[in-house]
Amino acid sequence: MELGDVWKPTYGPGPEAPGSSTPGLVAMAHGFLRLVQPNALPTELIHFEQSQSGFSRDDINELLLYELGFLVCAAIGILLIILVPLVGFCFCCCRCCGHCGGRMYQKQRRRMRCRRRALWASVLLLSASLLAGGVCALISNSRFSQAVKSTFPNVNNTLDNVHTYLASIPQQVDFIIDKSDVPLSYANRSLQDIGPKLGSMITSRIRNSTDGALGSLQSLLQGMETLNDTFAKIAIRRSDLEELQSSYSQGLVSLRDRLNGTLQKCGLPCHQVSLEGLAFSANFSTIPGVEQQLQALREVSESNIKSDLEEVNTTLGMTPDKVQEQSQEVVAKSQDQLLLIRQEIRNLQGRLPLLDVEQKVGAFVNNATSMLEKYREPIVAWDGLRLILCALLCCTVLLVVLCNVFGLLLGPLGLKEGVLPTQRSSLSDAGGNFFMAGVGFSFIFYWLLMLLVMITFVLGGNIYMLLCESWHNQQLFQLLDTPGKIPNFNLSELLGLKGDTTNFSEIYRQCQHDTSLWQTLHLDQSVSLDELLNISQYAGNISTAFEKMDITLSPISLLNQSQKDLLLRASQAAQPPNFTLTLEQLDQNMTQRSLLDLAAELEQLAENMGTDVKKDLEDNARELRDLEKEMQGNFSGPLQSLKENIHSVQSGAAQLEGQTTAALDKANKTQEFLEREMPSIIKNETLAFLEQLLDFFETYISWAKSRVTKDVARCKPIAQSLDDVEVIGCDYIMDSVNAFWFSLGWCTLFLLPSIVLSVRLAKFYRRMDTADVYRNEDFEMPPTFNSYKIPRPSTRH
Repeated sequence: MELGDVWKPTYGPGPEAPGSSTPGLVAMAHGFLRLVQPNALPTELIHFEQSQSGFSRDDINELLLYELGFLVCAAIGILLIILVPLVGFCFCCCRCCGHCGGRMYQKQRRRMRCRRRALWASVLLLSASLLAGGVCALISNSRFSQAVKSTFPNVNNTLDNVHTYLASIPQQVDFIIDKSDVPLSYANRSLQDIGPKLGSMITSRIRNSTDGALGSLQSLLQGMETLNDTFAKIAIRRSDLEELQSSYSQGLVSLRDRLNGTLQKCGLPCHQVSLEGLAFSANFSTIPGVEQQLQALREVSESNIKSDLEEVNTTLGMTPDKVQEQSQEVVAKSQDQLLLIRQEIRNLQGRLPLLDVEQKVGAFVNNATSMLEKYREPIVAWDGLRLILCALLCCTVLLVVLCNVFGLLLGPLGLKEGVLPTQRSSLSDAGGNFFMAGVGFSFIFYWLLMLLVMITFVLGGNIYMLLCESWHNQQLFQLLDTPGKIPNFNLSELLGLKGDTTNFSEIYRQCQHDTSLWQTLHLDQSVSLDELLNISQYAGNISTAFEKMDITLSPISLLNQSQKDLLLRASQAAQPPNFTLTLEQLDQNMTQRSLLDLAAELEQLAENMGTDVKKDLEDNARELRDLEKEMQGNFSGPLQSLKENIHSVQSGAAQLEGQTTAALDKANKTQEFLEREMPSIIKNETLAFLEQLLDFFETYISWAKSRVTKDVARCKPIAQSLDDVEVIGCDYIMDSVNAFWFSLGWCTLFLLPSIVLSVRLAKFYRRMDTADVYRNEDFEMPPTFNSYKIPRPSTRH
């Protein structure tokens, strides 16, 4: 009985990743977060329903210790948000007053060229770092927007897979229930064909007992029939040989008379030839008769023993019809029980806790889907505004980089060696002004950039460490495993299970190994599958009906007493007479003297005789040879057949009496066995048929239990869906957020030295209002060079 395997549904593809990726930047952000928050998540302190007054001082200290890294970074960020604009304001006021480099005067010193080049290279390096950070921030910002937009189709695909999985549970249960039609149809066909099936079983069991006796009796009858035919052949051959002997005896007498006349005519030379042996050596009339044996064996052949034995086979052949006829009531009752079994198995669909789990989880997924669709448009709209705002702030960094780039390009291009600072070209002066513009933009937008970095860092970093990192190291599972930690979240209630012993981490691990939901949720502790698939009541009713079934077969009689006596008498009367003398006569020559020897003797005498006598002797010799040949041709066949038949009846009759006794003993034992064991045979074979009938259901019940506990609702798709949600939330969204604040934080970090160095480098390219003038006491330069002072060498004391 083939029941097959439970089918598995086909699921959709996994989440689609955003277009761009910055794995190196994400890895650095993760490393920085682990450096900032190296402590493990204090799950024992997390209780969303607990009020603030419920925390002790130690709990608060532990939470502050856990958030220490974020608090320090946030404090630094707040400090920079306040100080940098304040410093920028003071710097601007100071420069307006002619201090802090506000006076357009550059003191001429040694190695100014080297200092300018060093500052130029430093600003170039800082600008490249700012450019890299700004570009990465723009990429991360765009990737975050793509991740947010793709979250909804990705989550919908994931929820569709969950729906597919949940929808497959009742379908798989229906598959198992529908497979109950297989054993029911097998059992129904067996009941409909109870006559041929049970009848053949009973017949086969009876034949195991009767076939040996029937075979022995049929072999005995066949042997007696063969023996009868052989005795009949002996009688025929005896009659044939008597007729031949009578016929050839007259011919031998006539031949002997003719030979006497020829020998008298021959005279004295032929007196030595003797004709006394010219007669039959055997007398076939003395062969014993077999009429008595033929009569005894003919009585057996003419009796009805053979037809009675065939009647036994006919009676056994009618057993299926009798069984079919006498079991109609039992078949009807059993078929009624089959209908009740079908109904009981059909009721399984409403009692399996798997379907409750499917309904509860399905409702949760539907709520999640509707909530997701409800907030989809607002989230996408707000994300569009966020994308523009963050992109504009990232562009401020690029604006600073652009000013620095123009300053780095225009400054060296417009600067000429040997030109006074007050006479620098407009191109060089424009380069310096670009540097100062970049410094101004840095002061103006720095606090906004730092504010954005601080907010995204605190929120994104905490969310990542609280959810994603805790998911990876399974600390989050401890929260989900503890009832009451999360308000309105009870995993046992969500799954429709009794008690609060459901363990999320254990369920997740089991589902990763594609374990069935029955084993994962330990549903056997809630409902006994043995009780759900208990059909013992109906099987007991079927067994009771079969036990009350009374099948009566026609009596089987192998032989009656008169037939036994007949066979025994025939075996005794069929013993052959004494054929010893007959066999001795058959082994002798047909004539007392060989006719060929006599013919040879006459031919030898004819060689010395005259013409007339010689011719007579030769004729007589030829006549003897012809007679010998003719007698050999006529007697050899009957003699050989008679000899073989005598040997045959002697060997057959020698075993006949013992064979008859053995066959009759076996027939008596078989008859006694049938009279004694026939009811037991019928009962045992009926129970065997019943066991075969109930075995269909036992096989199905065992298969159904195995499939429900091992194959139905394999929950790897649930673990895969959770992994997909983790990928969407952590790998796509949170990694983009982390990459964004890390890139933007990178920019804010390098903006500070960029401000300082750009201010320093700008003075080397801007046109000064005042220049250094060096005077010489002995020599005064022309007015053209009055702005320069030639240094005088001096000795150092």
